[in-house]
Amino acid sequence: MDVILMILYGIIVLGFLVFIHEGGHYLAARAFGVRVTEFMLGLPGPNIGFTKGGTKFGVTAIPLGGYARICGMEPGGESPHLERVLACVLRRGVANMEDVATELGISDDDAYDALEQLTEWGSIAGPTKKDQFNTYRAPEIKPSRRELERGAVAYELGQQRIVADPRGFFESERKQQYRSLPFWKRSVIILAGPVVNLLFAVLLFIVLFSIIGFDVTNTQTGEVSHMTVSPLQAIQAGFTYIGMVISAVVGLFNPATFGDTVSNSTSVMGIAVMAKEYADLGLVMFGQFVAMISVSLGIMNLIPIPPLDGGRFAIEVFQKISKKFVSLKALNYMSTVGMLLFVGLFLVMINQDIQRFIFGNWG
Repeated sequence: MDVILMILYGIIVLGFLVFIHEGGHYLAARAFGVRVTEFMLGLPGPNIGFTKGGTKFGVTAIPLGGYARICGMEPGGESPHLERVLACVLRRGVANMEDVATELGISDDDAYDALEQLTEWGSIAGPTKKDQFNTYRAPEIKPSRRELERGAVAYELGQQRIVADPRGFFESERKQQYRSLPFWKRSVIILAGPVVNLLFAVLLFIVLFSIIGFDVTNTQTGEVSHMTVSPLQAIQAGFTYIGMVISAVVGLFNPATFGDTVSNSTSVMGIAVMAKEYADLGLVMFGQFVAMISVSLGIMNLIPIPPLDGGRFAIEVFQKISKKFVSLKALNYMSTVGMLLFVGLFLVMINQDIQRFIFGNWG
């Protein structure tokens, strides 16, 4: 029973914190008018949900964490054929890659690149598992009742449509993409996830220490007294802990402190074990644990290594300075190296946690 509770608490804590992390990205993107096609509770996969405002909200088959599919974040430059390819697919309703290439007089590769980019933009619908060929469709559009009253038109998936102003329509689609934003807005979207984790932790510190309060035991008399502190003191405590986590993360990049930093860290297994232990100690202690994990999640995501948010921000800075796009091949290479590093750290920490929590060897 304890093992089940540990797994359950671990899923609740990590799932919730990753979900609000992605919520930060979603809210920032929508605030800047960027299209978000999906906002899901859980890992990518089969899902159920509803669509509102062009975004599908729902739950996936593995409800651990969450993700927001923000359009226009694909690496590399823009295909020069996007406008013509988009008009072609909308005019046809349903079009295979070869048909688009033949009609527009471009190569299959050029057609494929443009079609895939438009799919990432949410401007067209990509191939399904049932399609034998690379088949693309005009997207489904379901305006709200108010939008219909204002003259908006509903379209089914794959329905042909006539666009009176292809250039203007394409520009309106591009304006809804992450890549169309200036550098500072793209940076806000990337950093919004970690910032939400940190702000949530500080807010939790205020609730726990200034509203709920905590018990303090007098070491000499054994007397227990209930105390609260001012919101300012709670905020100071929160930022003090954030500073401690930043120092610990910086220690990963110092050969002299790397070993100690890793030995004092824990894996998902350790988080699950500690989640139950803190939950057994009461609401305040469990809340403190959630706040600490939220801080760790936020700071770790700021490490400048893809595929973390810090890595994406570093790429944005590089592109801003160099005026060059980082190619998909380069991004995949950096992401692979980053993932290998994190997998290595994970294996070390999971071994530590097995020694700690199963065999009781904390040394």
